[in-house]
Parts: sequence; C-alpha cells; structure tokens
Amino acid sequence: MNAAPPFPPDPDRVVFDRKELSLILSTYGRFVAAGEWRDYGMSFLKDAAVFSVFRRAAEHPLYRIEKRPRLRAAQGAYAVIAMDGRILKRGHDLAQVLRVLDAKLIRPVD
Repeated sequence: MNAAPPFPPDPDRVVFDRKELSLILSTYGRFVAAGEWRDYGMSFLKDAAVFSVFRRAAEHPLYRIEKRPRLRAAQGAYAVIAMDGRILKRGHDLAQVLRVLDAKLIRPVD
C-alpha cells in the first residue's frame, strides 16, 4: 500500500526531491566538518529551488546550488553559483555539478 506524502507537491513551486537533497546535504556535511560552512537556507520558488550555504548566518551566501527545471533541456537544470554571481558549474547531473565544490575543500598543508 502506497501512502500519500504528508504534504502534496505544490505545482507552483520547484523543490528538491529526496535524492537531490541527500546529495546536497552530504556535500554540506563535509564542509561543516571541515569548518568551512556553518549555516544554510532553502528557497522554493516558482521557477527554481535554491540551497544557499553560509560561512556565518548573517552573511550573504558563499554558494547557491540551484535547480531550474526550465533549463533542463538546454544547459542542465543544476548549477553552483558563487557569491559574486559567477556560475561555477552547470549540468544535467547534480552529483557531477556538486564536484566543483570538492576542489574548494582541498587545501595545501602548511
């Protein structure tokens, strides 16, 4: 027997599904463990779902991970966008797009 989700999907908003959110939170957790990120926020808009990561809660987001289904056929629905608005990576596969952040986690040891 299939149970209905606790909240029916809202056709007027874009959301991350469970698999997408799991990938994003896995990446977020690695950066929190490294002491790089401390907070996050999510926005579910008419044309995009946005996961923003912050170094401190009162700052502008360091990165935004966006899902824009309308760009799915062209550039890919997923993008990682830097604080200054630069698109660091865009594509069809969220896991591949999130890998651009892994380079930010690797630092030389003094």
